[in-house]
Amino acid sequence: MTSTSKAPSPATGTGTEPYVAPRLDLVGAWKALRALMADREDTTQVFKIMKALTGKSLWKQYQRFAKTDVGARIIAEDISLLDTLMDREALSKLPEGSLGRVYLDFMIREGLTADGLVDASDDTLSRFNDRGLQIYAGRTRELHDLWHVVTGYGRDGLGEYCVVGFSYSQTKSLGFAAISLMGAIDLTRKFPRQGVFKAVRQAFRIGRQAAWLPAADWEALLKEPFEDVRATLKLAEPTYYKAAAHISEQTLPEPMPEAQPALVAAE
Repeated sequence: MTSTSKAPSPATGTGTEPYVAPRLDLVGAWKALRALMADREDTTQVFKIMKALTGKSLWKQYQRFAKTDVGARIIAEDISLLDTLMDREALSKLPEGSLGRVYLDFMIREGLTADGLVDASDDTLSRFNDRGLQIYAGRTRELHDLWHVVTGYGRDGLGEYCVVGFSYSQTKSLGFAAISLMGAIDLTRKFPRQGVFKAVRQAFRIGRQAAWLPAADWEALLKEPFEDVRATLKLAEPTYYKAAAHISEQTLPEPMPEAQPALVAAE
């Protein structure tokens, strides 16, 4: 059933029409999940899954974000995290060992760009009639690679399914849960009794126990020492994922001739 949130944006008060939560499209989500399992680098399928399974979660999380001091400021000042993450020159001047430098090293090593997910997300942001909601949705999209870095989950198959499991606990978006669980089932078939589900379950748990990362002041945290940031955000070590390093080694993505987006993000 389609539901309508009748209140305007809690931070901006500029929503001229009520936000209508999209219907859950289980058939569309299933088709996109199957396509994603066939080609893990097909990021367009990720956004189809997220759109199909968004429901009320995005609006609820946006309202929570807008009520925080950081969220209210970001919306009021229309701050773009993407602009910050794309400025590699500025990131390169941050102190050695800072989150920003560790993030930059990760992006260069993996052949990624901060705006890599923008094209894959298609019209995800333009369909929202509230500017604050656009800012929040865009920010959560841009956080995906940062979350890879701070959580310690790599871009291998197991690492991706762990980081999206972590993302579900943080955002409550069913799309993340579906991708994570479907991926875990797929990997378990290839690596039976080798700790896949232990790693993924731990990722869900780490996400529940951590601070709420969408409302973190990432622009400021980029300047801070990496380990201090992890401590501030209450991020536990992904011990089961690290114990399954042999799976990670066998599920690494193909080398990219050009910078391409990593798996997942948004909403």
